[in-house]
Amino acid sequence: MKLNKNFLVHTTGNDTVVVPTGDAGFSGVVKGNETLGAILEFLKKDTTEESIIESMINEYDAPREIIEKDVKTTISRLKEIGAIDG
Repeated sequence: MKLNKNFLVHTTGNDTVVVPTGDAGFSGVVKGNETLGAILEFLKKDTTEESIIESMINEYDAPREIIEKDVKTTISRLKEIGAIDG
């Protein structure tokens, strides 16, 4: 899976915004925190949910259960709006 090319990501400080282009088929803006930004960074190239979880466990000092929940929830929501291919 990978971030759909019709969605643009902008990060300022700890805030991340995902904005669709005219071809995205979604109208709105997704706002998130540093966690969303980190997940989107991994989605810039083709990856898997498990790979993102493992990478975040290695990078952040948080329990596996919390990281898994955050990644799964974020990916599910991004898929709902068509922001993820694959």
